[in-house]
Amino acid sequence: MSEPAFVIAAPQFDPARGLASFTYHLGAHSFTETLALPTGADSHAQAHAPEFARLLDLAAAVLGVSYYKLRAPFTIDLSALTLAAEDRAFLLDVYENGLGEFFARNDLKRFGQIALVGTFDAAPLEPLKGPERALILIGGGKDSLVSLDLVERAGLDFALFAVNPKGPILSSAERSGRELIAATRTLDPEMIRLGKEPGYFNGHVPSTAINSVIAALAAQLLGYGAIVLSNERSASEGNLDFDGRQANHQHSKSLDFEGAMQSALSRASAGKLAYFSLLRPYSEARIAALFARSTRFDDVFSSCNRNFRLSGHDGVLWCGACPKCHFVFLIFAPVMPRDRLVAIFGQNVLDNPANIAPYRELTGLAGHKPWECVGEILEAAACLHQIAGHPDWRDTAVVSALRDELVAFYGTERLEAAYAELLQDSPAHLIPDEIAARIAPHAH
Repeated sequence: MSEPAFVIAAPQFDPARGLASFTYHLGAHSFTETLALPTGADSHAQAHAPEFARLLDLAAAVLGVSYYKLRAPFTIDLSALTLAAEDRAFLLDVYENGLGEFFARNDLKRFGQIALVGTFDAAPLEPLKGPERALILIGGGKDSLVSLDLVERAGLDFALFAVNPKGPILSSAERSGRELIAATRTLDPEMIRLGKEPGYFNGHVPSTAINSVIAALAAQLLGYGAIVLSNERSASEGNLDFDGRQANHQHSKSLDFEGAMQSALSRASAGKLAYFSLLRPYSEARIAALFARSTRFDDVFSSCNRNFRLSGHDGVLWCGACPKCHFVFLIFAPVMPRDRLVAIFGQNVLDNPANIAPYRELTGLAGHKPWECVGEILEAAACLHQIAGHPDWRDTAVVSALRDELVAFYGTERLEAAYAELLQDSPAHLIPDEIAARIAPHAH
């Protein structure tokens, strides 16, 4: 018996309460999740604009990945949605490549086999000009705080935005003194329950794609014309080859996906919404150097995803044991004094012998790139080589164990050239020229 199709129903929105609801069907199961969106003085009128209806349909399709993955059928029925012809390729990308890690880790082969059922014949909307002020997506980590710092220095008009903010998102926003606009996403509890049951699948979803379409809805309701992300250039590097493609934990943070999402949001919003990553020209090492210019957020930020998953960051900010902690500590080491960095993490991550094996993976000496939001393998290797002779770090357990092996594997010349290249800005980005020109003087 063939697997039943995954069916996405028409979304509903109550402008009086700012409440959107999205319903999905999978065989005998039905799920409904809700989204409480921020509203303003003009929200009621904006909610009745044709572009909001298009964005709501697009959001329904993207949010559906969380429910689709329970069984990952080969057919997705979007007949209830109003979508443009170009949205077919975009949504295939969301479901195939956005779920690339999920498919690889569950050994499910779906690439090139998913069928989208729907008309995809929505007529283009009359082009409109959007307002200039921007929403910056903030996650409480170093990247979005560097973006915040850069737009502040450049004098741009912006507010912060987050979905279900907690922990370092709230503390970083408070420290910044900027307005934090929030949306509340409530997943269907039955989906969460089934994800733990035999016969159902679970795994990573493209959270940046999800948060981006939610931000687009908020931007439409509140009168913002740009959504600014903080994805760096290394997000485009995949983890491993599976089913004829490269599976990338960070696919929805990649440059290719950014371009696809930029086009999709522009179509749905009648051109009112700009969408780009402010940090795309930079390496992780370069971003670390920009962050290190100020101690403003040292005691409130965190990039540790493990603690976020386990406790919602109600506990310590850094676990010191996950790939993200390992990588972030490493890229800060060349640009921060040891005492400051150890104070941020509450421990010297490089001086723990238990971390030697994980750092071998991060630097490409063993295994494959971890399924985490970490930088390029050669970038990690170059940063470790950079501190190999520094008195703050040369005698730590990890550096003393790996420095000779790194040189033997890569060669000194390659490692030094790689670090120098990390400090150079890439021209491959989608930042509007006017914004790029205003930011550039403040990024050096």
